[in-house]
Amino acid sequence: MSKKFLALTLTVVLMAVFAIGALPAAADDQITLTYSCFFPPSHVQSKLADAWCKEVGKRTKGKVLVQYFPGQTLTKAKQMYDGVVQGMSDLGFCLFGYNRGRFPLMEVVDLPLGYKSGKAATTVANAVYGKFKPKELDDVQVMYLNAHGPGILFTKGKAVKKMADMKGLKIRSHGTTAKVVKALGGTPVAMPMPELYQALQRGVVDGALYPMEVNKGWKMADVVNYCTENYANAYTSTFYVVMNKGKWNSLPKDVQEIIIQINKEWIPKHGAAWDASDEAGRKLMLKKGRKFIPLSAAEAARWKKATDPVLDEYVKETSAKGVPAKEALEFTKKKLAEVQK
Repeated sequence: MSKKFLALTLTVVLMAVFAIGALPAAADDQITLTYSCFFPPSHVQSKLADAWCKEVGKRTKGKVLVQYFPGQTLTKAKQMYDGVVQGMSDLGFCLFGYNRGRFPLMEVVDLPLGYKSGKAATTVANAVYGKFKPKELDDVQVMYLNAHGPGILFTKGKAVKKMADMKGLKIRSHGTTAKVVKALGGTPVAMPMPELYQALQRGVVDGALYPMEVNKGWKMADVVNYCTENYANAYTSTFYVVMNKGKWNSLPKDVQEIIIQINKEWIPKHGAAWDASDEAGRKLMLKKGRKFIPLSAAEAARWKKATDPVLDEYVKETSAKGVPAKEALEFTKKKLAEVQK
């Protein structure tokens, strides 16, 4: 082999090496995040979460890829928050009520304060977090919060027309709503939403407290027959979207800023989606011939009076933990009154 040929070969190899080194290392530079959500993929809130993932990819021009895992396929509902803290997923979307007592200040939002819409509840939830920045959430980076529309009573075999009708009924509830059920005379039964359909179908529970949207989003209109419209003491449930703190801190500043902006835009989207899905749930109930039971003003007042002690109990128990519960409740009630004018 001639020296000329060897020199030519070496030149070609070196050119190839330099050329490869000059190529954009897109795959190596890309940041991959995992996002776990307890909602099934067909649920409107799950679709919004999926859209958030795609929006992050779009605005970062592919620099960030968010892999989405709906329907508890990565972590179960009750494990969601710890899963984020421990790095089982980088992001998680679930609700505080599944870990009762762990988020004492944020539980103030879930009290039976008479919520009228998901928009109002979502606004209040983020306002409470923004005002108090509770230490209970210091181990994650909060993306944003959202909260569903008015949580009211649905039953399968018995129409609840007055509070006395609640006696002896087993009602699915969680967190603060368990206390609401007990105050109204029912028997609270704790279970996550994904288990409720079969529980109603098999008669394990007689009913449940939840927002109207569940009748379509979780197909509960198939297994309940009555809706008691107890809006005077309607509650909400606050949902969180949080990120592993270490992962958040590792993100480039420009990526953080993009995500913060998207978060701001997604808050009202969730509120609007809750309200639209509530309307869809109501329409489905009517289509299936389910019965709606409005409470008279006097009966509604009785329901509210019965659950008002739940608010007092919250303040007493939570204040004992060193949490500014009274201030948080007053702020929440004031903010709700403002947004529901």
